Formats: sequence, structure tokens, C-alpha cells
Amino acid sequence: DRRGPDRGAASRRQRTMEVILPDEAATTAAGAALAQSLPDLTGRSLLIGLSGELGSGNTTLARRLLRALGVTGTIRRPTFTLVEPYETSRGTVHHLDLYRLGEGARELETLGYRDIRALPGLVVVEWPERAGKGLGAPDLAITLEHRPDGRAMRLVAATPAGAEWIVALSGTALR
Repeated sequence: DRRGPDRGAASRRQRTMEVILPDEAATTAAGAALAQSLPDLTGRSLLIGLSGELGSGNTTLARRLLRALGVTGTIRRPTFTLVEPYETSRGTVHHLDLYRLGEGARELETLGYRDIRALPGLVVVEWPERAGKGLGAPDLAITLEHRPDGRAMRLVAATPAGAEWIVALSGTALR
């Protein structure tokens, strides 16, 4: 790809994309771009895993995604409730924050995760690594990491739907 990996390179073969987000405004723009490029949710459930150390922008990204999908009320960080559902213009979105979840999949089942995944919609999970293999492969794994020039956002598609999303995302202002 002629743009290089740090400028939003994406391809159907690679199934990856990396973008430098110099500030919080760029992180919120990335959340809006994710919403704009979201594949059709009709009849399917998509999973985003958001990873990164504390303060890397996962919640900022998730909140902007929800706002761009039309959520007008309070968007709570589900740190203590663990799951927050939202009705959006594109379908139901469940936002999970697993930071306080005990390690492994057992506690995930008490949240009704299997039922949530059986419904059409989008599931956004912060701290997916806390669930071990219980979540299954995310359609789109997003990792945010601090860098001297801001944050690096790396997207990796594990499914054809995730690859479709990255291709659509590469056509937005984010690239």
C-alpha cells in the first residue's frame, strides 16, 4: 500500500489498519468514522474488542461511536454495571467494560453474554482480554497505545465482517 501502515493502510488481504491519533479530537473522530463505516447489522451480531492500557482512549472511542450512532442520552462507562445497552439508529449496541471482571469466561456468562451475542447488533467490549477465550474472536480488534506523537490505533479483522469494516473505514476521513 502506497500510504504506509501509519497513515491508515488497509487492504482486503491484510485485514489490518493502523492510524496515529495525535490528540483526543482525533480519537473522537475515529469513533465517528467507526460508526460511519459500520457494516449492516441486519440479522447479525458484530463484536469489537477495545484493548489498551488505562487512559489510552478506549472509553473516548466507544462513547463517540455511540454518539455517532445516535445515542443522545447519558453514555455511562459500564465499569460497575459491566453492561450498558443502547438503542441506536443502526440497531442495538451493548457496551461492556470487563476491567472489573474476574479472569476467565465463567463470570462472563453471568452477564448474559451468550444471549447478547445471539441477538443482532453490535457488542463493544473494553478489556476483552479479561474474558480469556470466552468472548470468541472479535470481528474487529482495536488496540490503542500511547506514543510520543499521540496514540496508535491498530485495527485487526478476525472475520470477513471485520475485513469489510476495515475496507469501509479506509474510505472515511480517518485514513
